[in-house]
Amino acid sequence: MPRLFILRLIAVCCLFFSLTAQAQEVVIELGSDEIALNETFSIKVTIANDRIRSYDEFPDILGFTKQGITQSSSMNVINGQVSSTNSIIQYYKPTRKGEFTLSRFSVKINGSDYSSPGKTIKVIDPRPAQRQSSVFDAFDNLFGGGAGTREEPEFIEIEDDAFFASSVDKSEVFVGEGVNISLAFYMSETNQAPFQFYEPGRQLDEILKKLKPTNAWEENFNITNIQPERVTFNGKNWTKYKVYEATFFPFSPGEVSIPPIAWEMIKYRVARNPSFFGSNRLEDFKTFYSSAKSIKVKPLPPHPLRDEISVGIFQLRENISQLDVETGQGFTYNFSVTGEGNINSVSPPKTRQIHKLNTYDPNVRQQINRGMGKVTGIKEFSYYLTINEPGEVALGNHFEWIYFNPVLAKYDTLRPKAVINVTGESKVNQAISNQRLGGIYDLIPIESNKLLYERYKYYFSISINILLLASVILLAFLIVKKR
Repeated sequence: MPRLFILRLIAVCCLFFSLTAQAQEVVIELGSDEIALNETFSIKVTIANDRIRSYDEFPDILGFTKQGITQSSSMNVINGQVSSTNSIIQYYKPTRKGEFTLSRFSVKINGSDYSSPGKTIKVIDPRPAQRQSSVFDAFDNLFGGGAGTREEPEFIEIEDDAFFASSVDKSEVFVGEGVNISLAFYMSETNQAPFQFYEPGRQLDEILKKLKPTNAWEENFNITNIQPERVTFNGKNWTKYKVYEATFFPFSPGEVSIPPIAWEMIKYRVARNPSFFGSNRLEDFKTFYSSAKSIKVKPLPPHPLRDEISVGIFQLRENISQLDVETGQGFTYNFSVTGEGNINSVSPPKTRQIHKLNTYDPNVRQQINRGMGKVTGIKEFSYYLTINEPGEVALGNHFEWIYFNPVLAKYDTLRPKAVINVTGESKVNQAISNQRLGGIYDLIPIESNKLLYERYKYYFSISINILLLASVILLAFLIVKKR
């Protein structure tokens, strides 16, 4: 028996090493149009002269449940030319009798889509069990193994040491304060059950519809690759696979609720008696559930600006183009808020305008960093300034930015430390004269009132004469009437 096994192994290896590259062909084969309730339907994808490196999910069929996936390969040598085929087979078990439709579908193999028109499948009453020949019987006969019966492998489920969990870094926060939330699958280092991730992108899309609260701003960490991470808790080593992470910033007091989340994994059942040939594991599924979480959101203490300010741990970073300027000369001043918090919500600093300092609306840019369970970044407000009077000007008297520090639970203010040394003549009057009032006010210093006075005397004299003449005529009329 060992000799026979070695001969078989040598034959297979020789065929592999003699394989040459050929043109790739893909064929999709569908199972029988009619199967019994105790039989299986299959979709088989065969690729010629190439191996199956990756494949997408096979379609679901109404009235059937998926029973697992197997792969097989074969090689042929004809006139010294070697060709190979590799196949992947999805099995389906009918759940009831009747006629069912497998609609047109496509499956992705090695990154390319291949389609099938589908078919109608009729499921009838169970048939009496009978032995079916297999390719392994032919293989046994080829190498002199005889035509004895071959038993179907028995697959068993291995007990797993794994779980799925949601985690939050705080149980209560202030309004506007960030709370980090993550979802991860954990396996102990002693776990023996074979797992594989099952459509994580599709599952996450469905999870986010339930997970994201309506009363909070989300900063998603956008995990694109699920990477293993070694962690230890409860005195035990685990491998952590983080599938989602985000920081939520609540808009209003109350509660942020994280519901229980379902996460499905492929869990393989393994053959009780593994063999060199054939499949030694069968694809199955297991769903894990995380527990619900609740985060209390507290209101900010009373403050006139509490509905406008940002919440976080911030510092001021200022940058100025020059500290020595002349009156009327423009220069650039950058007021940058940096730290941990909702950078998107950071508003410009309050400015105090006086006659000797002119400011304009700032240019704004920001950078947000998501990592290590935190949202950090910087928001820069770039101002163009001019100063109209000589002397020292402390910018701290003209700019301030108020925020709430959740660690200290109090309000704080960021003020500039830069002091500008201004030389030259005062430009205050010039600045005022440059602001033209326009219209009739521009004519006041140049318009003469002499013509207006002469015209007034002329029209007044005519009006008086007309009134006197009318009075004389009325008086004459009254005298004549009395006589």
